[in-house]
Amino acid sequence: MLTQEQCTFYEENGYIGVEAVLTAEEVADLQRVTDEFVEKSREVNEHTDIFDLEPGHTAANPRVRRIKSPALYHTVYDQTLRHPKVLDIVEQLIGGSGVRYNGHKLNMKYPEFGSPVEWHQDWAFYPHTNDDLLAVGIVIDDMTVENGALMIIPGSHKGPTLDHHQNGAFIGAVTDPDFTPDGAVPVELKAGGITIHHVRALHGSAPNTSNKSRRLLLFQYCAVDAWPLKGIPDWDTFNDLIIRGEPTNQPRMVAAPVRMPEPYAELKGSIYEVQTLLENPLYAKAQ
Repeated sequence: MLTQEQCTFYEENGYIGVEAVLTAEEVADLQRVTDEFVEKSREVNEHTDIFDLEPGHTAANPRVRRIKSPALYHTVYDQTLRHPKVLDIVEQLIGGSGVRYNGHKLNMKYPEFGSPVEWHQDWAFYPHTNDDLLAVGIVIDDMTVENGALMIIPGSHKGPTLDHHQNGAFIGAVTDPDFTPDGAVPVELKAGGITIHHVRALHGSAPNTSNKSRRLLLFQYCAVDAWPLKGIPDWDTFNDLIIRGEPTNQPRMVAAPVRMPEPYAELKGSIYEVQTLLENPLYAKAQ
């Protein structure tokens, strides 16, 4: 559980890093399973429902930048999604109505490569009736500035939802001409720690310039009474995503700045693919 000081830091800054949430054995399991998935990626030569590939991926030199929805494909990932220590912390930060998840992925940056993620707000992708949503990053490898640590702009979760559209189409990256990532800070943690950032916090990550991998398993959590503004697939499917708490048909409404992610860019796919359309990236594109 977080201390009151840690909770206050999160409320004021929109992020926090917490060391040693997972055990060494749990981290080793995540590393092993992730290595196994990368080995499986040798069998494919284009993006699939599981793998989002780095440019230059080959069977001889596999490069995976994302495992999509990993908890669907291995119990180790699913158990981590439901980890009691993680959920206890999440409940502290989003209130007592219960916890639902609305997405998961494993982002990987290879040594001296690793695609950047341009500056964005998760809220731009999936606005809800209230903003008690956050993302937890399970740190699988020690995360440093050199290997592409998550970067956050403190306090940005209290500001506006910036434009993520270009030429009228949503491209998943901030396009406001006056935006600069001034004041951004890295979240550096040892393997087994977790990052937490508010759904409205501005964040991104640079390419990996080190000789060490950076793998970050990301889980998106929200309060049970936060409903997506784009609607739900159906009642049962929506409630299957609840990990703690009970279903409710009374969404909690809170005033928050919203821009809907419509119309979407013609190039569909992961954030990496959509952001390739960005005309003025702030991070150098990986080669």
